[in-house]
Amino acid sequence: MTKAIRIHATGGPEVLIWEEVSVGDPGPGQVRIEHSAIGLNFIDVYQRTGLYPLTSLPQALGMEAAGVVEAVGEGVQDLLPGDRVAYAMNLGAYSQKRLIDAGALVKLPDEIDIRTAAAMMLQGMTARYLLKESYRVQAGDTILVMAAAGGVGLILSQWARHLGASVIGCVGSPEKAALARDNGCNYTINYREEDVAARVREITAGKGVAVSYDSIGKSTLEASLNSLRPTGTLVSFGNASGAITDFNLGLLAQKGSLYIQRPTLGTYVRTRQLLETSAMDLFDIVGSGKVNIRIGQSYPLAEVARAHQDLEGRKTTGSTILLP
Repeated sequence: MTKAIRIHATGGPEVLIWEEVSVGDPGPGQVRIEHSAIGLNFIDVYQRTGLYPLTSLPQALGMEAAGVVEAVGEGVQDLLPGDRVAYAMNLGAYSQKRLIDAGALVKLPDEIDIRTAAAMMLQGMTARYLLKESYRVQAGDTILVMAAAGGVGLILSQWARHLGASVIGCVGSPEKAALARDNGCNYTINYREEDVAARVREITAGKGVAVSYDSIGKSTLEASLNSLRPTGTLVSFGNASGAITDFNLGLLAQKGSLYIQRPTLGTYVRTRQLLETSAMDLFDIVGSGKVNIRIGQSYPLAEVARAHQDLEGRKTTGSTILLP
């Protein structure tokens, strides 16, 4: 027997239950891994609350982790017991041990620490597709990053700066502004004290930004749209303040023939080749030291309810890991 955090019903953090579960031997194509660290992401909150429905309950939450292979099933050729591995977008990470399809795992290079891997897989591969596929950032672009002091925000800002972009980071406190500036942002805007779009226009001499990367959702939609240059792009990749509903497409015409995308990482790692390309690109940029993964806080897995409360309360910075 081993332990996991599962939910038996959707709701608040109180539905997260630390309980014993059974983990057997791996079947064909499967691997049993012992988790060393687990990533915390807003998708975990969306699934806990029911915003993103789960197919069945009870269910262990968590979409990202890193650990060590314990055993491999029939037909698994590329992994051996003792290998250090990581994964993202595979439900069931809130556990000490689990079974998982071998095809979901990537081996960690020696230069990537296992806790760093748990903190960066989902957020780092998200930053990659945002910068290289949702909108291909070019040297000289000016971009807006909402929640710039969060896990994705810090990675995205550093990577964008490396690509030659000028980065405007939107944050909620002076402390978060300082952190964002230390991690790639050329400018910061405190959304609690400043008019975001007006400040963006001031910084860009009235032109607006090429793209707004917005994980906040409902409360920042207007600010993002009003910050874009003509034919600019809004990439709305999260709902921290609530989902955007009943959107009027006519606004895109009125505000300058704008583009909008609502992506998910799952689309960009939907095949083994796409997963490997994304993960290797992330390993390369982090291994080079050009992007630093900041673990802002860690919690025992058994206390994940407190971690959810802090994440929802915007009390966290950088990436968060859970320790089983």
